[in-house]
Amino acid sequence: MDNHLTLLAGTPETRATLHQQLDEIFGEFIKIDSYSVDESLPDLIEKDLIIFSSHLIEQEAAHVIGERCTSITARRTINYQHIDRLFELRDNTTVLCVNDTPEMTIETIDTLEKIGMNHLNYKPYNGRSSSEEIDTAITPGEVPFIPKRIGKVVDIGVRLIDITTLIEILDHFQLKRKLGGIISSRYTSKIIELSKKISEMNQQTQTLNEHLKQVVDGVNDGIMAIDVVGKVTVFNPFMEEYTGLSASHAIGKTLPQLFKQHDLLQFLSQPQEEGRYFTINTYNVMVYRFDWEGSDSVLLIFKNTDETITMERAARKQLTKTGYIAKYHFQDIIGESEALEKTKEIAKKLARSELPVLIQGESGTGKELFASAIHNHSGQRLDPFLAVNCSALPEELLESELFGYEEGSFTGAKRGGKKGIFEQADGGTIFLDEIGDISLKLQARLLRVIQEMEIRKIGGNKNIPIQVRVIAATNKDLLRLIEEGKFREDLYHRLKVLFLQIPSLRKRKADVPRLVHQFLIENGCPDHKISPSLMNTLKDYEWYGNIRELKNTISYLITVGEGTVITERDLPNDGFFQSNLSYEADAQLSMLDQQKFIHVLAIILELNESYVSASRSKISERSQQSDFPLSVQQIRKTIKDLEEHEYVKVKRGRGGTEITEQGRSFLKY
Repeated sequence: MDNHLTLLAGTPETRATLHQQLDEIFGEFIKIDSYSVDESLPDLIEKDLIIFSSHLIEQEAAHVIGERCTSITARRTINYQHIDRLFELRDNTTVLCVNDTPEMTIETIDTLEKIGMNHLNYKPYNGRSSSEEIDTAITPGEVPFIPKRIGKVVDIGVRLIDITTLIEILDHFQLKRKLGGIISSRYTSKIIELSKKISEMNQQTQTLNEHLKQVVDGVNDGIMAIDVVGKVTVFNPFMEEYTGLSASHAIGKTLPQLFKQHDLLQFLSQPQEEGRYFTINTYNVMVYRFDWEGSDSVLLIFKNTDETITMERAARKQLTKTGYIAKYHFQDIIGESEALEKTKEIAKKLARSELPVLIQGESGTGKELFASAIHNHSGQRLDPFLAVNCSALPEELLESELFGYEEGSFTGAKRGGKKGIFEQADGGTIFLDEIGDISLKLQARLLRVIQEMEIRKIGGNKNIPIQVRVIAATNKDLLRLIEEGKFREDLYHRLKVLFLQIPSLRKRKADVPRLVHQFLIENGCPDHKISPSLMNTLKDYEWYGNIRELKNTISYLITVGEGTVITERDLPNDGFFQSNLSYEADAQLSMLDQQKFIHVLAIILELNESYVSASRSKISERSQQSDFPLSVQQIRKTIKDLEEHEYVKVKRGRGGTEITEQGRSFLKY
């Protein structure tokens, strides 16, 4: 094949996408090679037609182009294979448009508007935080450049080479007359594929709407939806029963046309944080109002409280009989400090899911309280909650407690065998406290249970399917245990699907007075007073034993104190308090390492804020201009150390290295 073309692109993803496009259109007539700047380039290209993916690549790859080559800088258009993703966004949504350079970002927006994608408001991202609260970003394959704060990312795929550049390629090889019609047909066929895809999506949407209607009609609650202009769009059979109105009459009407109760009408018409109790046509209902996420509609739910109370009482009664009930709720976790409130807010969000949670925190911070509260705030709150302290039992006993055993499986086994905790918790939650203390053998069994959601009793020969949410907790550094070969990495990732870090009391000292007051009540001394100077001492102390140590201290003060006012003279001596042995044992960074970290982090921050990829070579280049020059190899080692301290995050491809919030804090400090 005499005709030869070489494609030069920036990233491997761009190279692969554009190579595939050119091969699908010209593959029978033109031999195609391709390279990416981020991988490697040949030493020299001679004679070929060179296709640059952009002007930027034209500059970066100029040194490998021979004098006898002809080059074309491709004009690019939106990837028609993924353009349908933009139709999923509502009209007039403001979106952040992100590409690898500001110039390419503007070009992307211009292309989108020219092809008629005008239902969105595009804001170009220039590498700095936008003052607007934008939650959605679109990008043509440059996901690493999107800011972390963005909640929704729509990747419309690497931009393709447009038809005008394809015609230029035909002209170069003098194939336009011979192949122009064929190439045009192939290009058009891709557009037809997109139309077919959108048509199939519409059919699927229609089918889904029919299924949703069946689901809404089958729910045991009254459900009503109001659109953006205030008209009813959904009115299920239970709403008909509660209100005495037919769906055909209600749909299309406004709330004032349907309801005359002033308090109910006022509640339904305004945003609400909590539900409210009403009586409608002799029905006692709890009414909830939600903004329908992803639309401008409002969802109203009417729940029959008489039925709900009856069901909940029966469930609670059964759970109380067995003792498998979570004791604590979020309101039982005392404190109003910013650190604690943020932790409770995150925990409430985690409770909505059924995924495993790993809770990390020092001893005495209240990990079991949070596990119990998460269960009581979840959809499984009426189901069993079983807790086991993995460090409190020998390995053999813990194994039989977790998985159960068959009759006669070992000496002392009960007649008839025994159900394990996993089996007893079926449908609910199991809390594995001190998970870092179990043996590698038990870790392997636990991993299989979480993976397969089935258990096999000791001495058994059949698998028993279960459905259990696992919440694990530890005060140990599991990553360090993994490095030491004491904890399985695969189990760690199975447990840490969701994660909650419990703040130590040192990070929430503002909560000390409230905790002290609570412990006085629990000790039966609500009228006792703590002197102001003693309270200040308690607030200033580091509390390495956390809340448990504070509680013990208050019990001691009440016991040894005389009268109802407790003062500093009642404090125990220093030997009573826990020292921070683990903290003192941690190796501190040397002064040289600190200087190196600060220097490299400052360069990375500067590059990040300048919207320049923070590659190792670029960081090394900047360092040469300072009093602390570092080679690329030294930069590689330093970045690895920074990543271990979670000061930076290394992205794939051209995204480079990005400083984390923890890194910013270290640099600021």
